[in-house]
Amino acid sequence: MDRPASLAFAVLGVVWGSNFLFMKWASETISAGQITLLRVLFGFLPVLAYAAWRRAFSRRHLRHLPHFVVMSLLATSVYYFAFAAGTARLPSGIAGALSGAIPLFTFVAALLVLRSEPVTPLRLGGVLVGFGGVLLIARPWESSGGIDPVGVGFMLLGSVSVGVSFVYARRFLSPLAIPPAALTTYQFGLALLTLLVVTDLGGITDLGSDPRALVAVVVGLGLLGTGLAYLLYYFIVDRLGAVTASSATYLPPVVALAIGWLLVDEPIGWLDLVAILLILSGVAVLRVPVRRGAG
Repeated sequence: MDRPASLAFAVLGVVWGSNFLFMKWASETISAGQITLLRVLFGFLPVLAYAAWRRAFSRRHLRHLPHFVVMSLLATSVYYFAFAAGTARLPSGIAGALSGAIPLFTFVAALLVLRSEPVTPLRLGGVLVGFGGVLLIARPWESSGGIDPVGVGFMLLGSVSVGVSFVYARRFLSPLAIPPAALTTYQFGLALLTLLVVTDLGGITDLGSDPRALVAVVVGLGLLGTGLAYLLYYFIVDRLGAVTASSATYLPPVVALAIGWLLVDEPIGWLDLVAILLILSGVAVLRVPVRRGAG
């Protein structure tokens, strides 16, 4: 067993899972757009340093600038903004649980766009079970006192955005064999430029008067939740492979629910537990290898 990689795997799950609490804290002081801007800024710096150290950049990459722009929107700007806006309206644990639907949207996008994912009764059942869990968390039949539907909508928008980004990267970027560190640096850099243009900075200085929110954005979301998280991900991919690394997405929903319950006394009902079990079960089914000739 590769102990350093296994430890990195566990740390990555905790870091990603804690992002939702940090977003919740930050949203009490600044807007979702400002959270996104600062998160990208402080996440961009360590990734840039790592890519420069690895000498990952090349002038030849510039010819693919349009693809980098698309990824900066799908996998960074829209994704981070939607999650920040959704978490501001939901308990952090519930927001984290909804993020578990990302692989479901990735599968559906791959099915529609790439047509490379075989459809079997088992996989179709997995998708239905997973989205059943999302529905159980949202509980649209509760007319009052339930989960904020706008918050759920933002979380689903973020999940769709990043899910589609995985498919886009597989279709257009994977064949280019550009180092992941370079791709991420281009993605964050372009997102940072875009966010600087569109984000209303009014009131962003209020962050200085709220130490908890300041630490949440700069350290929790930026340096750790974005910068360190990507570096850990690269390390795990290198040591354990991409498939194992991608399975780290199982951990954040569970971690987010646990943190919300243990640290900030967010209530967890039995329906919430059943819902996250359904989401993770649906994702697990989609990861079962399909035998040749199946479907």
